[in-house]
Amino acid sequence: MDIFIRVAQLLLSLSILVLLHEMGHYVAARIFKTRVEKFYLFFNPWFSIFKFKKGDTEYGLGWLPLGGYVKIAGMIDESMDKEQMKKPPKPDEFRSKKAWQRLIIMIGGVVVNVFLAYVIYIFMLTIWGEQYLPNKNVKDGIAIDPMMTEIGLQNGDKILKVDGEEVIDFFKISTMILLETAETITVERNNEIKELAIDPVFIKKIMDEERANLITPRIPMIIGEIPDTSANINSGIEIGDKIIGIDSSFFNFQDEFKAIATEKKGTQVELAVLRNTDTLFMPVLINEDARIEVFLMTDLDSLFGTETKEYTFFEAIPAGFKKTWVEFGNYVKQFRLIFNKDIKGYENVGSFISIGKIFPTEWDWYFFWKITAFLSIMLAFLNILPIPALDGGHVMFLLIEMIIGRKLSDRAMEIAQYIGFFLVMALVVLALFNDFMRHVF
Repeated sequence: MDIFIRVAQLLLSLSILVLLHEMGHYVAARIFKTRVEKFYLFFNPWFSIFKFKKGDTEYGLGWLPLGGYVKIAGMIDESMDKEQMKKPPKPDEFRSKKAWQRLIIMIGGVVVNVFLAYVIYIFMLTIWGEQYLPNKNVKDGIAIDPMMTEIGLQNGDKILKVDGEEVIDFFKISTMILLETAETITVERNNEIKELAIDPVFIKKIMDEERANLITPRIPMIIGEIPDTSANINSGIEIGDKIIGIDSSFFNFQDEFKAIATEKKGTQVELAVLRNTDTLFMPVLINEDARIEVFLMTDLDSLFGTETKEYTFFEAIPAGFKKTWVEFGNYVKQFRLIFNKDIKGYENVGSFISIGKIFPTEWDWYFFWKITAFLSIMLAFLNILPIPALDGGHVMFLLIEMIIGRKLSDRAMEIAQYIGFFLVMALVVLALFNDFMRHVF
């Protein structure tokens, strides 16, 4: 069921993105009275799920959900329709239009994708606002994944700055470290200020591990739910109890519990809990996974007091523009990591398998639209790259034409299209290979 929900979200998101991207090309072509021969959501090699013709355009749904396309008459594109290009140009063909008109047609999809992200952010900010966790509220410091000890971090540290920039929003710490390829972290430890160095190789290791929650707020052990199937359902523990000790070892936080419970797994222990103002002791079983089979309270708002900046619709318009710009910049920074010789981000390039995994296993409209906005920005950026076979490749050749004052030959465009196609296919193969190695082996 979890896989079905993820796949459904992925397909819906891709359908929205591809349909609107291709609509951008389609509308721009129609504005300049350019004939569009086909408009397809998803690719249709060999056959289509369905199709119909209206006017001079065939509309259809393909079976391969890896994108979509509009086939514009008189244009050298991925269809490589050489026969049409051998005939004299017609007034309603792409090649007959002025260079600036062709340029607008080619950037139409990218413009729509950026605008879509902007519109999504406007409505998200209007409906949900912008939630953040003030770093100052994380008074007990952080809990870390063991691998974070490699750069000198410890449980209980309070992160103050990343590369000298003060941390305001706790949620942004990981982004500041990874996307900015941070070199230093400033922490407060036992009332002393320490500066920790970060090796770029360590950032690559973080990316390779694909672990979640590398840095989280230090959270107390407060019982939020006791499942009926728990081995300790009749032990006397209650919802709201704060666990403070095992046998003779006392602690305050979940990360401290994990260390002690690992040594006691598979045994019965005496659990100390704080209930109101009373300290109580009761026997419980720690299972082989070092758990006591309860759900702990993890709601950050209740524990730390997250804050939400609310927006009216009109306030969300400039705020949405700013957020679109910031997220676009963040993606560019992610993309740059592919070419970083130390981090080797190309080893983490993923396909639709990786994209699908970023959707939650439960349908949540907030996260759906958040991910869709991100994917729209990603699609816009990748499409504008100056690679033949992508929109950016056509834009590059059009700019060259506008500079030199004449069109490049059809033969040169065909060769470039072939080169671009193989480059794109190589990237697809790399992404699929990486996903295969990550998720199969």
